[in-house]
Amino acid sequence: MGKPCVKGTRIPVYLLLEKMAAGETFEQLLAAYPQLTAEDLRACLEYAAALAAEEVLLAEACRL
Repeated sequence: MGKPCVKGTRIPVYLLLEKMAAGETFEQLLAAYPQLTAEDLRACLEYAAALAAEEVLLAEACRL
């Protein structure tokens, strides 16, 4: 299995998340990757949030 990419592209989600964490704005990312939409970037954030929530649940289950 490969790394998750934005649907319809070969752009890895982790790359966009790293760029956002480094301070790049949606506008900058959309200019750099014109094939993306703001909805694509929000989906990356939602994906990261879901993974983070899953990690917390797993950690709590391990303590039981």
